[in-house]
Amino acid sequence: MTAIRNEVSAEGTALEFSVRYGYQPTGVWSAPGRVNLIGEHTDYNEGFVFPFAINRRTYAAVALREDGVCRVSSSFADEAVEVRFDAISRESVAGWSAYPFGVAWALGAKSGFDIYIDSDVPVGAGLSSSAAIECAVAVALNELWAAGFDKRELARIGQRAENEIVGAPTGIMDQSASLLGELDHAVFLDCRTLEARAEALGFAAAGLELVIIDTRVEHRHADGGYKSRREACERGAATLGVSSLRDLSSADLPRAAELLDDVTYRRVKHVITENERVLETVETLRERGPKAIGELLYASHVSMRDDFEISVDELDTAVETSMRHGAIGARMTGGGFGGAAIALMPIERIGELALAIEAEFETLGYAKPNTFVVSAAPGAHRETNY
Repeated sequence: MTAIRNEVSAEGTALEFSVRYGYQPTGVWSAPGRVNLIGEHTDYNEGFVFPFAINRRTYAAVALREDGVCRVSSSFADEAVEVRFDAISRESVAGWSAYPFGVAWALGAKSGFDIYIDSDVPVGAGLSSSAAIECAVAVALNELWAAGFDKRELARIGQRAENEIVGAPTGIMDQSASLLGELDHAVFLDCRTLEARAEALGFAAAGLELVIIDTRVEHRHADGGYKSRREACERGAATLGVSSLRDLSSADLPRAAELLDDVTYRRVKHVITENERVLETVETLRERGPKAIGELLYASHVSMRDDFEISVDELDTAVETSMRHGAIGARMTGGGFGGAAIALMPIERIGELALAIEAEFETLGYAKPNTFVVSAAPGAHRETNY
């Protein structure tokens, strides 16, 4: 493995809070990053996704203030950022601090606070480091302000913060996975109804682990990226007479091929077939176990590579190398144009895979990848009191 993991903990986060602010926090809360097992670019099409919370977490040490001042600091910034609770807006906050401030705003900020954040969720790997910040802060302030929101409501609050304060038009998948995650379970989420339920993964019992291969390729938007994909989906739905691609199935593809240009057709085809793959993955896990889902994972990658066209050479290399070295299945994960791939691997072959990936990337002149194992972890919660 080539992963470099920072030592982060609730105790260390509380200690650094004391160093930064000169007093102890009220408590420490944490939230995990997430990986999407299958279901890419289906969320904004009101479809299905199947992510799980991972054992990489963001910790937030928090205390309330009585003077209305809100301060946030972190291990990845030298200085604290400060704003009054009644002045939080898209114009008054920016950068990484917009995530915690945005959550406070979306919760209906009731007072000032001090927050210190530390994390070992990799940034830029498509593992939702931003949602982990939002959800750790959300569960903390929800408790300290006695706001009374449940975790599904907090997911909507995190999404609203990201949409309206950060300014990113994201769906609700990341926050839902971070808040609703359970040990050894994934979250099956219907992005239309927001109905969510935990589904057992059973990886360890089957002798499997999920390997993350972070290509270290920053997201590339060569042709307008996400925006053009979303517009194609909306155009396809309108032409086919539905409000969302969620309302279509593979039986509609022949009609779609007649009515749509080639590029729009392939974008629509990906979303329709990806929704069906998510449903089949959930059913297959229940009936036959995790060793039977590999073909679905690989088919998802092929669809993203050929139909949605959001993969890059490094992601394809990671997937194909994984398949040659014993992966049950592999696929790129996240929004595409860079980021990470995942490989569902027999435990005894993980070391072999890590060496093979590193050698292949070096041969091709790619940046050195970061390869590590994740497992399904509990969602956001309070870690400790002070």
